Amino acid sequence: MARFKNRREFLRKLGLSAAAIPFVSNATSLGFANKVGRMQRLVIVFTPNGVVPDTFWPDEEGTDFKFKESLSPLEPYKDRTLVLHGVHDRLRGDGDSHMRGMGCLLTGSELFPGNIQGGGNTPAGWSSGLSIDQEIKNFLQANEATRTRFGSLEFGVLIPERADTWTRMVYAGPNRPIAPIDDPYQMFSKLYGEMKDRENVTSILDDLQADLQQIRGQMNAEDKRLLDQHATFVREFEKSLQATGDNQLAHAEPELDSGVEHKQENMPTLSRMQIELMVNAFQNDFSRVATLQYTNSVGQAKMSWLGIEEGHHTISHEPDDNTEAGEQLTQINKWFCEQLALLVKKLDETPEPGGPGSLLDNTLIVWTNELGKGNSHTLDNIPFVLVGGGLDFAMGRSVRFDKVNHNRLLMSLAHGFGHHIETFGNPDYCGGGAISLS
Repeated sequence: MARFKNRREFLRKLGLSAAAIPFVSNATSLGFANKVGRMQRLVIVFTPNGVVPDTFWPDEEGTDFKFKESLSPLEPYKDRTLVLHGVHDRLRGDGDSHMRGMGCLLTGSELFPGNIQGGGNTPAGWSSGLSIDQEIKNFLQANEATRTRFGSLEFGVLIPERADTWTRMVYAGPNRPIAPIDDPYQMFSKLYGEMKDRENVTSILDDLQADLQQIRGQMNAEDKRLLDQHATFVREFEKSLQATGDNQLAHAEPELDSGVEHKQENMPTLSRMQIELMVNAFQNDFSRVATLQYTNSVGQAKMSWLGIEEGHHTISHEPDDNTEAGEQLTQINKWFCEQLALLVKKLDETPEPGGPGSLLDNTLIVWTNELGKGNSHTLDNIPFVLVGGGLDFAMGRSVRFDKVNHNRLLMSLAHGFGHHIETFGNPDYCGGGAISLS
């Protein structure tokens, strides 16, 4: 088959609609595919307000370790999990610990001076650097063989409408925060084109039937399977949209599928929908870098489905001798870990398109937080739990470092993609270079 410069040229030659592009993004048998080698992916998952150390960190080091309650949902994936204790955020400067914890988490750079007043005496602004996910995205997008349609996707779950240092962790550069999309409808629209109402959304497959049949005739068996699986996912999502009574999708807080509204008690449903959309996006090679942000720094989600009616941040401020608060915080972090485990499970169950193994075999998930512990606001022992095989780190271990700067871990993520940067963020905190996790 003739080679084409890109998918649009291929579709134009066949007289097909550009709306078919998302359905053929990962088809290696159509001649235009320029993807070579392994498809490495990175997901960064954020949850706020620190952890309860006694119920989070394994006591043991090495491969013979045991998960505590907060991490117990990862038990089926223990051999593909890497727990890193002793990673510190040493960056100081303007802003309170929540602000610096959030804004410096992925950038490794201090906050600019600004007028956002936190809990401390010094107000601050946005971060002064770009985040590591965007650094890796830029590296991949610069190479035609690893370039994807979106480069990166920023998912969210119940992000406040306001924009400030507590609500943003992804930065395209200094003073350039990127807002996550916390509405699954809007994310679906981003993945499949600009759709202004339900009539447009639900007509995607109906309008493309002839085009997809023509394309299908030129595919090998594996690509046909992927196309059918992709179309099934879209059709199921369309059915969920039809179940709502709201005609408008393009507004800030639409009602979600089957009457599920954009509010705290529906957080589990929103989480599941975003995870499914992310896995589908990876399956179709829309992006190889993604973030998933749950609420925000100082997030006050009230997790009523766990029997917890107090705000998360408020509970995190309770002293250590408040055993009820400790139990609730453990429940909250366990629930977050269950969401992580769901993402891991879905990636593990999804075959790698055009290659051996599963999506999980080629994806590294990094679960992290802006604080090490909520009531002390410490930036020491920031949680970093890694799952998957995307960067060929030596997994199935509990590692305890002796006060490692988190800038060095961020560098390790870039190195795992073959992007051998010598520093990242503030170079003063990069001494010793990237951490070896092989």
